[in-house]
Amino acid sequence: MNPILFVAISISFFCTFLAMPFWIRKAKEYGLEGIDKHKTSSKKIAESGGIMVIFGFVLGVLVYIGTKTFYLGEKGIFENIFAILCVILLASLVGIMDDFFGWKKGLSRRSRIILIVFSAIPLMVINAGESTMMGINFGLFYPLVLIPIGILGATTTFNFLAGYNGLEAGQGIIILSALSIVTYLTGNSWLSVIGMCMVASLFAFYIFNKHPARVFPGDVLTYSVGALIACMAILGNIEKIAIFFFIPYLMEVSLKLRGRLKKQSFAK
Repeated sequence: MNPILFVAISISFFCTFLAMPFWIRKAKEYGLEGIDKHKTSSKKIAESGGIMVIFGFVLGVLVYIGTKTFYLGEKGIFENIFAILCVILLASLVGIMDDFFGWKKGLSRRSRIILIVFSAIPLMVINAGESTMMGINFGLFYPLVLIPIGILGATTTFNFLAGYNGLEAGQGIIILSALSIVTYLTGNSWLSVIGMCMVASLFAFYIFNKHPARVFPGDVLTYSVGALIACMAILGNIEKIAIFFFIPYLMEVSLKLRGRLKKQSFAK
């Protein structure tokens, strides 16, 4: 990787860092606030700060594409990168809808599933990843069935372990950093840059989201990070490693299923 590519990662960090105070101010101004259910204080906190994380991430990725095109002279179509951006933006749109409707009402479970599966279409249409896993060639079953399941599974389950200040951003930083290392070692350095752009944005967000939080991430962040994890696993052909990283989330799914996906996990 050319060192100049790290400019894109820096752009993601500083764009999110500089935009977050503006979002916090505007969210409070328009009443987009919530109460921290894990604290005794009734102070209202700005919500849906993940929007600025997506803003910084997308801008960093576009700078990365521009750098490779104009500075390094690579004239590729970058269809995989644009497919990732489409998936992230569609997933974040679902998260925004969920955030604005409120966590008590939100989207219905059926609507959420349909919309998240819809966000997997960009990877499906480019036939992303390798259809052969564990010696089995899944053929068209892979892009038409396994990819939507992967996007749906990672997006929804990443949202399960959430709530404490800095938890969602911290988990995203850890998992995406690990996946970026794996993709770099397996010869997919371009995926590493994409992953680190999101890590940089999450680091900037964490500064405002750590205890005591000044802003909450919202589903727009958790859905987007989960979707990116799935995209990196699929395009980097590291599905088994991603599943291993997701063991805590699979355990949480079993606990949620025990409560029929209705019980909340708020402190008392």
